[in-house]
Amino acid sequence: MEETTTTTIVMYPAPGIGHIISMVELAKLLILQQQQHFSITILLSTGFFDNPSIDSYINRISTSHPSITFHRFPSVTALIRSNTQSLAATGFKFIKSNNINVESKLRQISQTSVIKCFIIDLFCSSAMEIASTMGIPVYYFFTSGAAVLALYSYFPKIHSETTASFIEMVGVDIVAPGNASLNAVLMPEMVLDREDPAYWEMLYMCEHISLAKGIVVNTFLELETIAVKAIVDGTCFPDLGSNPPPIYCIGPLIADPQQPDEAKDNKDCLSWLDKQPSKTVVYLCFGSRGSFSMAQLKEIAEGLERSGHRFLWVVKRPIQEHLGMNQVHDTTVEFELNSVLPSGFIERTKERGLVVRSWAPQVEVLSRESVGGFVSHCGWNSVLEGVVAGVPMIAWPLYAEQHVNRNVMVEDMKVAVAVEQREGDMFVSGEEVEKRVRELVDSERGREIRETSLKLKDMARDALGKFGSSTKALSNLVQTWNDN
Repeated sequence: MEETTTTTIVMYPAPGIGHIISMVELAKLLILQQQQHFSITILLSTGFFDNPSIDSYINRISTSHPSITFHRFPSVTALIRSNTQSLAATGFKFIKSNNINVESKLRQISQTSVIKCFIIDLFCSSAMEIASTMGIPVYYFFTSGAAVLALYSYFPKIHSETTASFIEMVGVDIVAPGNASLNAVLMPEMVLDREDPAYWEMLYMCEHISLAKGIVVNTFLELETIAVKAIVDGTCFPDLGSNPPPIYCIGPLIADPQQPDEAKDNKDCLSWLDKQPSKTVVYLCFGSRGSFSMAQLKEIAEGLERSGHRFLWVVKRPIQEHLGMNQVHDTTVEFELNSVLPSGFIERTKERGLVVRSWAPQVEVLSRESVGGFVSHCGWNSVLEGVVAGVPMIAWPLYAEQHVNRNVMVEDMKVAVAVEQREGDMFVSGEEVEKRVRELVDSERGREIRETSLKLKDMARDALGKFGSSTKALSNLVQTWNDN
């Protein structure tokens, strides 16, 4: 009897647990959509942004979803980050060094299966040519929103119109289709400095967006109408005319965060929230890596104390001020809350506030009836989690593309107020923290934002419903593969 040829989808996330989880969530969604007509293989690199939780996570997914298999590449250890090379440049170099592994694995899979498509993270663009020369259709999975995708698609045009680094263009606004104007110095770090090899890798990546067979985006049509239109109409692809790659908005795709060892202790915050009155608690959390200097933590504490409002605040290990970056990459280092907050703060606010160390179950927190506001770093996963929960937000961007997201949240979605950040070091005063908390909870504008947030919550649910825009987009995507 002739053996039936199997069909498979191969996925390739960028390094890091966050990118892996997002890709796995897409894989789970595809399996649900197409009743397992395809198997799915996810390729994982080893040696950069590794985390002990990755292995336990993929073991759990392999057990619960047997049609998803993982293949780990051998460790690439030749890359040692130098003091003169940015983390982003190292990351791009690492991804490129795995191209030989990508080609080998794709050829191996092709011997026993028909690869319907190769879905890659945008940061893995250097692997596109490998698959294309093998006749495998390449699709991008973009884990941020449509506004950032529109900006990146237009970036080659912006690049061609200046020779200066954005970091030097103080007071100059960057304008891209589908986006509000953005101060040049607030562009994503990877493109700020033309002297950084990461800038040129980003340019290469952005030039390849238009070459994809399609782009899958973790957003939904009704959330980012302006940016989606700019992509569909091709205005952010000025060299393509009216023939941009198709975009498939399949979100909101919400992934459960990985729970650290202290998760049980930190889940106590849920029972605390359940005892608070409806819509009275402001939740502050700045993503998996967002952190602050001791001086900034002091200002936040003073602002919260003066606001008089209830709060749940997730505090991470403080950063060293001389590093100038609002993120920590090792969140496992122990520290005492009392040692990083103003003397007596926890005791003075214990009747209306709770401070937890390092981590909280964010999706569960945001779903609590008592939560009435969310101070967020504007990371895209957090934005979507706030939208799905219908919680109004205070936008406090820290790094990466978060200033772009801030603009979308405030000006297009109208689900957030933004903190005023000091020019240069982006410091936020305690008075500003107090002002924005009061504005969100007490003011007429805050009431309007709450109403808009609840409407978007309903739209997010409808987008994933039987006849919703995201459900249709996913069905159309799968149909293109079935037709080939």
